[in-house]
Parts: sequence; structure tokens; C-alpha cells
Amino acid sequence: MNKNSRIYVAGHRGMAGSAIVRKLELEGYSNLILRNSVELDLRNQVAVNDFFATEKPEYVFLAAAKVGGIQANNTYRADFIYENLMIEANVIHASYRHEVEKLLFLGSSCIYPKLALQPLKENYLLSGYLEPTNQPYAIAKIAGIELCDAYRRQYGCNFISAMPTNLYGPNDNYDIEKSHVLPALLRKFMTAIEHRADEVVIWGSGKPLRDFLHVDDMAAACFFLMQRVNIIDMPPHELAMWNIGTGLDISIADLATLIAYIVGFRGSLQFDNTKPDGTPRKLMDVSKLKELGWQASINLEVGIADVFKELKQNKPW
Repeated sequence: MNKNSRIYVAGHRGMAGSAIVRKLELEGYSNLILRNSVELDLRNQVAVNDFFATEKPEYVFLAAAKVGGIQANNTYRADFIYENLMIEANVIHASYRHEVEKLLFLGSSCIYPKLALQPLKENYLLSGYLEPTNQPYAIAKIAGIELCDAYRRQYGCNFISAMPTNLYGPNDNYDIEKSHVLPALLRKFMTAIEHRADEVVIWGSGKPLRDFLHVDDMAAACFFLMQRVNIIDMPPHELAMWNIGTGLDISIADLATLIAYIVGFRGSLQFDNTKPDGTPRKLMDVSKLKELGWQASINLEVGIADVFKELKQNKPW
């Protein structure tokens, strides 16, 4: 990419997409093509094709997706698989038809089998059964990876995939019913302080282990991959996919304790074992990306503290 390249960021209003836009603007890229879901319905193949024909993007960051936490994934199973399949299929196919120079597809760590060996390596993809609660979403994301790989192998498209671990940061979703664990905990603890509650109930046992990555680190990694990696430099049968994470994990119980400390909640934590835990452990092996020269830089405690500071000034609920 050069500073004048026409760059389309799909999903620019979401947490991941908005972070990519911030990173591009910080690096001096101003020729960005942005459309919200009202202006362009990515589930509509005709509309997507017409958009690509008119705008002619040279580079595409595909960060658009329907996302949510355990409850949302498990409740709206049809919505999650249908909408994500349509979005990625339409954007990837249009990128091929209109000769996009390079595309980066943003996936998710949930693509890996529930009981895969830890840490999760890229070649563990499709090696076992998925976590049932988010299987439809995971299957849709796996399809996106396979689409990029298929277009690369059949047509020589410079399409790659990045698999971020659990993200948090600016522009996150704080809906208690639909958000991921870290923003949900932030809201719960802040609300508990406001209401002078003496305890907070946390879903599950608190035992699952997760890796949490600040979304600005994710954006930096995506920018790095878009600048540094090309399929022409790769063996034809190597999967063009890279994990993005910190390489460190923390239990949900310890995460809750850390967030309680940061926000100033001094009550008790109660774990609701009737709620699902999800995958026991999900730690990304980031050695493949690290070998290229990139690693995360934002410490978890510092990152959460920054998010909390922002929330105190402007709560989205």
C-alpha cells in the first residue's frame, strides 16, 4: 500500500474496523473508502458488486461481521451463520472480480477445536470438534478463511487471513446480553459501584483461560501483515493465516478480580455455575507472526485502565 491507495475498510464502525481506520489515518493514509450498513448492505451481492465496480478499491480490510458473546452466539445461531457467510462471500468474491490488489480477512480464535492442544497453532484448523455454543459463527469464519485460500490457489488472489484473540478497547459492545466477557465485566462492576451493590455475579465457573488483546494492537498487526506479507512469497500449500494475540492468558476469575481492582469495586464475586463456560482454554500461538517481526505491546492492566478512563467520561449505556 502507498499513502494514496484506495483502501476499503468493511465494518469501519465496529470495534475492529474503527481501530484499523485509526491506524491507517495515524500512518498517513487518507484515501479511505467507508460505508455504513445503511449505505451498503454487505449481505446483498448485487449491491456489493456495484459498490466495487464504482469505487474500485485497491486494498480491502474485511472486518465487517455480526459478533457477540456466548449468549448471543448460542441464541441467534441462524443469524450468526447466515449474515457472516453472506458478508464474507460477497466481499471476497467482489474483490476477486474487480481485481483488488490485496485483501485481509479478519477471523476469530473460535475457529479452533474446543479441545485442541494449547497454545493454538494455525495448523490446528479443522482438526477437531468446535465449541457448540458458537459453532455457527465459527463455521462462518472458517468458511471465510477457506474462501481466501481457495481464491488464492485457484486464481492467484493476494488474499490473506488474520485470527485475533479476544479483543477489547474503544468502540466495544457493552450490552450485557450480547457483549463479550471483558466489556460485560466492566459494565457489571461499574454498575455495581453506582448502585452500591456488595456483590457481582459472573457467568460460569471462572476457570476458563483466555488471551485478551487491545484492539489497537490488533489493528497494528493487520497493518503490519498488509504491508509485509504477500502470497507470492509463500509456499503454495501453506495456509495464508496468522494468529494475533499476546501469547499470554488469564482465567476469567483473575480477569474479574483485576477489573474489580481497576474500577474500585470492593465487594464479593459470585460465580454462576449454571451458565456455560465455553472452551476451557483458548491461547493463541503467535510465534508465526512474531517470526515476521511483530508482537503485541499494550499491557492488559494498562489497556483496561485506559478503557475504564474513557468509559467514566462517556458511558455507552
